Amino acid sequence: MQALSQWEMKRVFDQRYSARNRNESGTGAVTTFIVEPFVPHDQEYYLSITSQRMNNQISFSEHGGVDIEENWDKVQHIALPTQDNVSGDSLAPLTSNLPVELRKKMEKFISACYQVFLDLDFTLMEMNPFTLDPKGMPFPLDMRGELDDTAAFKSGKKWGDLEFPLPFGRTMTSAEEHVHDLDSNTGASLKLSILNPKGRIWTMVAGGGASVIYADTVADLGYAGELGNYAEYSGAPNQQETYLYAKTLLGSATSSADGQGRALLIGGGIANFTDVAATFKGIIRAIKEYVEQIKAAKLRIYVRRGGPNYEVGLDLMRSLGVDTGLHIEVFGPATSMTGICELAIDWVTSSGN
Repeated sequence: MQALSQWEMKRVFDQRYSARNRNESGTGAVTTFIVEPFVPHDQEYYLSITSQRMNNQISFSEHGGVDIEENWDKVQHIALPTQDNVSGDSLAPLTSNLPVELRKKMEKFISACYQVFLDLDFTLMEMNPFTLDPKGMPFPLDMRGELDDTAAFKSGKKWGDLEFPLPFGRTMTSAEEHVHDLDSNTGASLKLSILNPKGRIWTMVAGGGASVIYADTVADLGYAGELGNYAEYSGAPNQQETYLYAKTLLGSATSSADGQGRALLIGGGIANFTDVAATFKGIIRAIKEYVEQIKAAKLRIYVRRGGPNYEVGLDLMRSLGVDTGLHIEVFGPATSMTGICELAIDWVTSSGN
């Protein structure tokens, strides 16, 4: 820790802004810096709280700072069952090496941090270091946290206007940005991640759980490298939203045509409340606009769906194939949810020979 003058800060920014850096997530440019007031201090402490499979672990040390890894043998740890509240007795092993007069204050601080950790659905909260201010109160000097994005339904309002960043070095494609904008302006859920722009197997799946199952099935069958995307729509998007979403995805799936076959899986489980025919009408509208691009990309479409009004939706898909001359195979809930994955793989492998 050291204080920098305004001139020194400018020099650091000039050296590091947009410079290519590498970490465990990848390579990218550093474009954001945090500038904080310097707080003079003598003692540095370490605190971390992490969510694990069966419990939450709290780690504490009076030897925090940049050398924490070298001093890891001095870090004390406790594990708390996920549903249990923290108490002075449970925290006592963490503070046993502190002066007696400081223990209660530090335990109170750790307990408060733990309550925030639980209340806001953190999966990681780390302060390295924190110190004591002139009044003897704990004062974080550096902190990082990770939130459980699947808890947005219960903690989103507490988080406020929070946007989860992409992994370091990852930038959104124009298609991903468009779907992200669509998602932010609807009560439904619309997700798109481009994995391989030249991939030969693409998905447009209803439901978050189903979308993972389809992707995992393709991977389990040995074709993870051919997955062009991860996609999910759920929460009953209206016909216009589904149309815009499908149009964006089709643009990616049909780009970079190379003469080899491609496949689009329009799948899902058995919907509880989503009108299958209504969402299919939006998808069909997008497909009609991309007929020539789909043919040029040798893209075959495999459909499997169940749920409210699914018979009408499947009939619409069958008619679409007849009217446009596109290769569309349609299946209902009697077919296994992932059965169309094998059909898609059979096509892309045979067409590449």
